[in-house]
Amino acid sequence: MTSENPPLTGGCACGLVRFEADQLLWASFCHCRRCQQRTGAQASVQARVEPGTVRVTAGEEQLRAWVPEGGLQKVFCGACGSALFGSTAEGEIIRVRLGAFDDDPGIRPAVHQFVAYAAPWADIPDDGLPRFEEQPPAGGPPF
Repeated sequence: MTSENPPLTGGCACGLVRFEADQLLWASFCHCRRCQQRTGAQASVQARVEPGTVRVTAGEEQLRAWVPEGGLQKVFCGACGSALFGSTAEGEIIRVRLGAFDDDPGIRPAVHQFVAYAAPWADIPDDGLPRFEEQPPAGGPPF
């Protein structure tokens, strides 16, 4: 996405939190146990973003974070519970959950990560995407 394009918009289910995003780098399916527990699903789908390119435009006071040991902050709406972001300990947003965008973000998952922890009750689809037992190499696709 370039600066010539309008920012992507999104928010939580109840509408209290709204955000804009300018720079999506790549997206992934994460099959780690933490994502399974956090979402109640077999995987989480998120976009990596260029640091500093996501702005909360409404409802910042509604944001809550859970900080798992050894992981990024998991940021969600305190009113409705919608999962929104992954952020650093300093609060810099570096991941946005794809389901939080209002419209098609124009990016597709490029990789399955942490497949060593995939839910035994759900098969990972044979979609041709690279699979990594743990985290993919730094920098993201292409691998």
